[in-house]
Amino acid sequence: MVQDERYMQRCLDLATLGAGTVSPNPMVGAVILHDNLIIGEGYTSPYGGPHAEVNAVQDAYRKLGEAEAKILFRTSTMYVSLEPCSHFGKTPPCADMLVELQFKRVVIGCLDPFTKVNGQGVKKLQQAGIDTTIGVLEDTCTFTNRRFFTRIQQQRPYVILKWAQTEDGFFSPEDVAQQWISNKASKQLVHKWRGEEDAILVGTSTALIDNPVLTTRLWNGKNPKRILIDKELKVSADAAIFNEEAETIVFNAHQTEWRKNRKLIALEHFDLYLPQQMLYQLYLMDVQSLIVEGGAKTLQSFIDAGIWDEARVFISRFHWGQGKPAPQLKASICSVQKVGNDDLKIYFNGEYA
Repeated sequence: MVQDERYMQRCLDLATLGAGTVSPNPMVGAVILHDNLIIGEGYTSPYGGPHAEVNAVQDAYRKLGEAEAKILFRTSTMYVSLEPCSHFGKTPPCADMLVELQFKRVVIGCLDPFTKVNGQGVKKLQQAGIDTTIGVLEDTCTFTNRRFFTRIQQQRPYVILKWAQTEDGFFSPEDVAQQWISNKASKQLVHKWRGEEDAILVGTSTALIDNPVLTTRLWNGKNPKRILIDKELKVSADAAIFNEEAETIVFNAHQTEWRKNRKLIALEHFDLYLPQQMLYQLYLMDVQSLIVEGGAKTLQSFIDAGIWDEARVFISRFHWGQGKPAPQLKASICSVQKVGNDDLKIYFNGEYA
């Protein structure tokens, strides 16, 4: 079991290399072991490309030659962090490939909750006589794919709240002037996070006061979809949030229209269950994860609705003495880390707390 855990951890390390590119697929890593030597490994390609198991097999072909690799597979173990798929999607079923290549053993981190898989991949392997072990580092494997699991099981994106506050608990000045709280390292880290998630959301006030671009310009990563809450369509069409660097979706009360990279979506009964309405619409668009970076009112609306999964809060060394209070989060701190001279506090809600 110790050996199984060691190679499953390698699968997880590989899986995270796909962060920000595989959605709405899960992040998966795979390792092929023969006589205690890794002969192939891989992780899921960007969406639409080969899955982790296929990439591990192809890696073995490159290293050993296809004929030699196929002989070794018959006495090899495939480690994979998520159950091999059993259905045709963008790619053929990985379970069928493992059966065809006659792997001796397959070790799986956790089952896939997607209804077209969910045990069916394991069933195919077992029916073919492949020795199958399930549940190695299961909790860690599930946590790694918490975005995917949330979308499949709750029909909404995984929601990450993010904000910065002063050490004495203030979010912004009393007036409308913008004032930066966290340090440059924290700002760069936020840009890295943006590249790892599907979408980022702000409200009208943030768009008007800060005029944010909401891109990953301080990090080498893809730009997320930009989500704007703008009930009365107050934000000008020439605002930075509407530049051509990314798509912007505007939830409003009046108009549904698509204009190049700007999509207006009118919500009926706009003020009724707004977070729930927006998240369901984003789920229908295959948005698997969302960072909420809006003002205190926007953040608090998700907190009050109980619809958030993770919160990342920067605490600076500033003491303002007055200002607008930061959102109130009734949850236990899961971890604290230093980012320069800021403290980054991480909270989880629900099963991951």
